Amino acid sequence: MARASLPARALRLGAALFSAVVLIAATPADSPVNVPEPAELWTGPPHGYTPTTLTGATVLDIGALDALMAEKPLLIDVGLMDRKPEGFPANRPWLPAHRSIPGAVWLPNAGAAPLRADDEALFFRRVEELTGGDRSKPVVTFCHPECWGSWNAGKRLVAKGFTRVYWFPEGVEGWQDRHETIVVRQDAAWAGRAPEPQR
Repeated sequence: MARASLPARALRLGAALFSAVVLIAATPADSPVNVPEPAELWTGPPHGYTPTTLTGATVLDIGALDALMAEKPLLIDVGLMDRKPEGFPANRPWLPAHRSIPGAVWLPNAGAAPLRADDEALFFRRVEELTGGDRSKPVVTFCHPECWGSWNAGKRLVAKGFTRVYWFPEGVEGWQDRHETIVVRQDAAWAGRAPEPQR
């Protein structure tokens, strides 16, 4: 077979490069591949692709979490509370049930950034109380897949000097692929914090 002429090969190579550039340009900016860790807490949308790492912490999959459970880690669920749907009948009770990993402490929205100074202080105080002041006790943060809140909560604990911080990005859904979940109530101390100011 005769080899293609130099101009024809150049045209084919140019077309291939153009296609590759178009494909790269079409890739979403929040692609799940190689999402970089922000230097500080994530202040963007709370849901979206997250990094695969959390500097200073250990990232767990469900198998690793199962193994860690023998050490009785502190499990911190920072998942948001359900919002009442618009148009929900006023004469019907709104009784959402939050399901989580058995034994988890639910601190809804504790992974928000920014977080009010008094709420952040309460978050650290509750973790100190729940770990008995032992900053080497394993602490696992989680919420749902593609949740920046659990990443932020883990980053806060690393910055505060906790030495065995674990992030479980698979969240409640990752747990329930293998295990049962239970209905949990919001941590009483967290529920008693001052309400958010009206905007």
